[in-house]
Amino acid sequence: MTGLQHFTRSRAAWIILLLSAIGLEAAALFFQYIMELDPCVMCIYVRVAVLGLIIAGVFGALAPKFWLTRFIGLIGWGVSAAWGLKLSLELNELQVDPSPFSTCSFFPEFPAWMPLDEWLPSVFSPTGMCSDDPWTFLSVSMAQWMVVTFVIYLIVLAVMLIPAIKPLKTK
Repeated sequence: MTGLQHFTRSRAAWIILLLSAIGLEAAALFFQYIMELDPCVMCIYVRVAVLGLIIAGVFGALAPKFWLTRFIGLIGWGVSAAWGLKLSLELNELQVDPSPFSTCSFFPEFPAWMPLDEWLPSVFSPTGMCSDDPWTFLSVSMAQWMVVTFVIYLIVLAVMLIPAIKPLKTK
């Protein structure tokens, strides 16, 4: 396990997390501005979860050998991926089984101390409806791809968690 322990303490591990999450945010903006697919409020919340992965990647990359920054990065990674999975599953349910009694809000409900939709409306302001499902790839919707993505993030976290917090044995 020492190889994996060393990898979790490397800047490369955290930069991979960071770059993969930046890629997801870039893809979301591509879908919004190039393909002209309007994001719903749940899509915006998923973007915030991905932003959490970016922050976790940055935090872990700052000092990956220091246990506290690594631990905080792992916590941010886990919370963001779990929350993103929860949101993606809810969005998928709204799209697969639409109901007039189960709809999402048109306005995001960010805390007053962090109004992302006011700070950066081009990224965090919803313009679409949750029940819309305008894009699929291999017969899988965007919400379903995000479920797969967040499950992968959680699996990788599960593999890296113990080696990342276990102390290295000195010879």
